[in-house]
Amino acid sequence: MTRLLRSALLLAGVALAGSALAQSYPTRPVRWVIPYAAGGGADALARVIAPALSRELGQPVVIENKPGAASSIAASDVARSAPDGYTIFSADNGTLMYNPALFKKLPYDPVKDFAPVSLLGRLPTIFVVGPGSQARDLKELVQTVKDNPGKISFASAGTGSPHAMAMELFRTQAGLDMIHVPYRGGALSLQDVMAGQVPMTMTDYAGGGAIIRSGKVRPLAVANRTRLPQLPDVPTFAELGYPDVLAEAFGALVVPSATPSAIVERLQAAAQTAVVDAEVRKKLIEIGYEPVGGTAEQLRSMLQRDTPRWQKLIRDLNISLD
Repeated sequence: MTRLLRSALLLAGVALAGSALAQSYPTRPVRWVIPYAAGGGADALARVIAPALSRELGQPVVIENKPGAASSIAASDVARSAPDGYTIFSADNGTLMYNPALFKKLPYDPVKDFAPVSLLGRLPTIFVVGPGSQARDLKELVQTVKDNPGKISFASAGTGSPHAMAMELFRTQAGLDMIHVPYRGGALSLQDVMAGQVPMTMTDYAGGGAIIRSGKVRPLAVANRTRLPQLPDVPTFAELGYPDVLAEAFGALVVPSATPSAIVERLQAAAQTAVVDAEVRKKLIEIGYEPVGGTAEQLRSMLQRDTPRWQKLIRDLNISLD
């Protein structure tokens, strides 16, 4: 009985300490690390949300861009940071799902080193062709590639990028033999598709919306469960006979794994409030993001569900960044 009472008092003390910690946090600026250069989709997502997140936390949220090594440089930096809630991290598909299969050795472990906080936004991928393509729709495009095995190329934002993986998924599902031409970023790949140097690529509305609206590239399908509100006339891959071609880039908020749960909960609540803010939602939709939000457990469940299928695809195709 005495032991039970001591255990109960200990648990109560931990709960009170956690509650007090959450109420006092934060007392100084929070560093938000972005694993890519300024100006990209991940950077734009953070910069739209940061002012509202700062307002909710009552402290400045300072964006720090730390690009390189397919987000591994920033990820390892955050993994080694103090788990006190003052370093938060924008993680994406590559950081949390692809990199363990793309690299033989990583300077971080996406499961052991990070605690999920919340999914922030999604960027569904869009399949587009350039002005040189004669295909009027996806069916014609697929037939053209099948008639010319190993001769037709596709561009991507880089090997292992969400856009490249979306294209690899489509190529595999459709049984297409194609040449991959990786670029250093989505903007460069789109430029060459627009110029007719490479016939096709996967993009997203944040990076490719302006070019799509200009008519310089033509969207044939979206890798989403539903049509995009920005492109209501463009069918989904599922509508065209490829129900398993579902691919998106996402932005999620994570922290070092030893961060106290009370702080994680405080950050999650602040992030949720920021993402559902009417002005934030409007801006995110304008730049092509689907605002999401949600709990840490929902983010963890998504990663557990989706990681195996993407890592299997990477290993089956023998894709590597080493």
